[in-house]
This record gives sequence, C-alpha cells and structure tokens, in this order.
Amino acid sequence: MGVGHHEAAWRHPRTEPGRVLDIRHFQQLARIAERGKLDSVFFADGLAIWNNVRHNATGGLEPLTLLAALAAVTSHIGLIATASTTYNEPFHLARKFASLDHISGGRAGWNIVTSAGTAEAQNFGLDDRPAHSDRYERAAEFLEVAVKLWDSWDDDALVVNRRSGVYADTDKVHTFDHRGKHFRVRGPLNVPRPPQGHPLLVQAGSSEDGKEFAAQYAEAVFTAQQTFEEAKGFYDDLKSRLARYGREPGELKVLPGISPIIGSTEREARRLEAELEELINPEYGVSQLSQIAGIDLSAYPLDGPLPPLNVHTEGNQSRVKLIVDLARRESLTIRRLIARLAGGRGHRVVAGTPVQIADQLQHWYENGAADGFNVMPAHLPGGLEDFVDHVVPELQARGLFRLEYGGRTLRENYGLRRPVGRFATAAVS
Repeated sequence: MGVGHHEAAWRHPRTEPGRVLDIRHFQQLARIAERGKLDSVFFADGLAIWNNVRHNATGGLEPLTLLAALAAVTSHIGLIATASTTYNEPFHLARKFASLDHISGGRAGWNIVTSAGTAEAQNFGLDDRPAHSDRYERAAEFLEVAVKLWDSWDDDALVVNRRSGVYADTDKVHTFDHRGKHFRVRGPLNVPRPPQGHPLLVQAGSSEDGKEFAAQYAEAVFTAQQTFEEAKGFYDDLKSRLARYGREPGELKVLPGISPIIGSTEREARRLEAELEELINPEYGVSQLSQIAGIDLSAYPLDGPLPPLNVHTEGNQSRVKLIVDLARRESLTIRRLIARLAGGRGHRVVAGTPVQIADQLQHWYENGAADGFNVMPAHLPGGLEDFVDHVVPELQARGLFRLEYGGRTLRENYGLRRPVGRFATAAVS
C-alpha cells in the first residue's frame, strides 16, 4: 500500500511518498518480507482512483507488472496480485498469472475481486456497477474458465525432443470449447501449465455471496474483523461451508488483516499512533467513508453520529456492515469513525510492543479465529522492518512461526496441495 496502510502515512516524516512509483522501493519491501520468512507480499488494486488524490498518495503501479519485477530479486516470497473478474476476460488473466508463476518458479497468487466501485464501472463503459449477485455469478464462471485454461496443458505435455522434432505432445494439449452465460472460450491457453498447477487462489469478500464463493473456490481469504468474537464467528462460519463442496477445513486459510503500530514501549507505540492520527485530513476521511458507504456524508456534522446506512448495498456489503457495527458498538461520531478507519480501512489496528502484538496474534491463532494474518504496517518500509525484526523473532521463540522456508512454491509454504489437471485425470480414467 505505497508508503503505508495508514491513510496519513505519506505525510509522516518516517516515509518517502515520492517513492510510490519507484520499483526499488517495492523491491526493498519484498526483500524485507523475505528476510522475515513471510509467506507472501500482496498488492491490493482497483481500476479507478479510489479516493481523493488531492489528499493521499493514491494511484500506482499495475500489480502483475510490478510482481514480475519483484520475482527477479527474490527467491521464496509469494507474489499475490489483485485482479478483477468483472472488467477482464478469463484468457487474459489466466495467461498473465500463468506467466507470473513461471517467471517466479511457482510463487504466484491471485486475489479475486468483483470490483464494487461505481468509478470502476464508469471506466469500462458502464453507468454503474453490475448487481452484487451478478458480479459473483460472473466471477464463478470466470474462475471455471481460468482453471480450464491452466489445465489445458498436461504437466508432461512438453517433450522438447530436438532429434525427433517434437516440441509438445499435442494429445496432451486440450481444447475444451467452454460455452456459458458470460464467456465462450475454446482454449487451450498459449502458456504451458503453471509450476503450481494453478496460482494460489485468494478471495477477500465477506458478504454471503463472498463467503459462499470462498467456500467453493478460494484457498486463502483476506478478511477484516475488529474483535476476536467477530473473527471467531467468521472463521467457524466459513469453515462450516466447505463440506458441501467436498473440501476439508485445512484447504482454506483464513487470514484476518492486522495493522500493527510497533514501539519499544506501549507509550512509544501510542505516540506514533497519535502522530499519524493528527495528520488525518477530515475532508479526505469523509470522502473515503462516503465512497465505502455509498452516500455523500459531507452534509452531516463531523461530531454527529453516522446516519443509517444500507448494509445490502450493491457495493462492498461486508465492509459497510463492519463500519455500521463498529460505529454502533462504540457510539462513534463520524470524526472518530474516520480516525478508527484511517489505520486499516476496517482492519484491526493494534498499537503496542512486539510482545503485545505477538500475544494478540497467538490468541487469535490458537483459539480458532485465524490460520494466519495479513500484516498491514501503518508506515513503510519502517513498519515492516519493525515487524520482521521484532515481532517475527518473538513468534519464532514461541514456536509459532517458521525459521526457514519449508517449500519452494507459494502453495507448499501455505501447506496446500498442488491440483491435478482435470484433462489429464480424465485421460487416465
């Protein structure tokens, strides 16, 4: 997230906002994460300027292009990019992710989004976004086609026999002629099967449609939960849905977001948190909150309550519900709500020492609220360095985190199996 997940990070002296387009900045972040033995780096993305660029360092590099550059300077760290199923075609994305998986030696992941923003729709010839259920219906067929494309080459289709003149066994390269409601794709893909079989499949929606989609297809879920009780409920709900699709609980990793603000003492961490909060621009905060809520909040008093919101919006339903629940639970004014959301846009913000941060991670992990975490440092690169240099060793000392990478691919490091190609299986049977 550029120079930090806190919306005011770009104004803080610990960051260099001029580096948000500098590939060396992101290469540095990837190397720091790899030094900490983290599983992956993850780039959020959208197809419009999300918020008011006047007041934030928003807009940046396209993530698949960026991750290919990071693959060249790393060896183990996974590389996860966000890409939309609403404003892309399956062949394009299947080809790009297969290419990234080959370039990185099996470290690619795809965060599958359906694009909830109206501004995104208007960049693709639409007046408004498609309905929520329609976006997920398209996403399901999109992913079905992408998997067929990745599987259209058997693992052993490449022969590369110069003496016989045979490069590929064409009996092991498959057309499939998909004809569905949204797509017609003949296949095969023009890239051989990825090293992982399929890139790691990630999903981030927590609406009913989102959870059902995740239960059927996702292998990791990024989720925003404010309290342990909410996280535990989400975790149990999502895991309980897997059986109806013939899946085991271990086949899906639930990864709540946490934005740690780390200090050598709690007082130091709180001081940094306060410094960031003082840099928040209320106009920007109202604009951002309005965009998520789907209504213009600029006419409402900053020190008054949040007006009633429709949690069944055609936009990001799960995030609107989270905001409404947070405001009601803590009786927050719009001003205080903006401050609470500035650190992680609804993800949990924790300020404290490395031991205190590790305590919270351990509690959620050992009590069935998380399989791991999406770590969202408030400022970058310093916040990531603090986590890697101080929280990771604490977790390692407790036997909760790896000392070295155990696998070569992202799937192996997540503890997930490599999928068998569907056409190869059909041929064998």
